Amino acid sequence: MSSETVGDERIAATLFDLLDRRRADATLCPSDVARALGADEDAWRVLMPRVRAVAATLAARGLLRVTRDGRDVDAEAPGGPIRLGRPKHV
Repeated sequence: MSSETVGDERIAATLFDLLDRRRADATLCPSDVARALGADEDAWRVLMPRVRAVAATLAARGLLRVTRDGRDVDAEAPGGPIRLGRPKHV
């Protein structure tokens, strides 16, 4: 699948599908989502900003938790790697 044809809904669905395959307290890297959708390394790297943007939107709606070093953060804020997981209330 090329990065141009991947919509936000598909990114979100893939993110939640990957989370559903893990333990309830597990997290994943945004690159896991991008790699699942990108046809090759160039494609998944292009998807990374969109994956982070979708994660930020989902977190703002309370549907996802975005952390860095165990602390909640904005998915699009600079500062290093982030992890995506289920919100605490789920």
